[in-house]
Amino acid sequence: MPDANPPTEPPAADEMVAAVVTASRVLVAVSARSLAAVEEALTVPQFRMLVVLEVNGATNLSRLAEQLAVNPSTAMRMADRLVSAGMVERTTDPSDRRAAKLVLTEAGHRVVHEATSCRRAEIARIVTAMPPERRGAMVEALQAFADAAGEPQIDPGAYGEVMLPGWA
Repeated sequence: MPDANPPTEPPAADEMVAAVVTASRVLVAVSARSLAAVEEALTVPQFRMLVVLEVNGATNLSRLAEQLAVNPSTAMRMADRLVSAGMVERTTDPSDRRAAKLVLTEAGHRVVHEATSCRRAEIARIVTAMPPERRGAMVEALQAFADAAGEPQIDPGAYGEVMLPGWA
């Protein structure tokens, strides 16, 4: 007797890549809108630097460049702009007074939290438009994707609770 629910074939690599690229277009648009709502002059790479500093705390420039996968000179220019904007400050490393570390200011923390809250609210609206039975698979797939990229998972409640209508 044939199986009533035969296993589905995994999607082909090009199909997976196309789906991720399509979803990334949506997420980049959400990110851009969330930044514009909070700090219009901030670029996505600058925001990424703020997020890395938020997650990792005080970091020296070479380590920050490595974490952002950019040249140290690029990281320096980004940091200079964020220092000028009052979102990052340079501090002296207590263990090596010749070395400087970059750390978020209160303004930098505020921007990260406000932009992330805006982003979470817009993503919540998109997620509620999805069929409820597909949401669990999306969570698993996105967590696996983030893990494969080496991106640390965020605490689901770190930026406040998101209320999703119809979400149990």
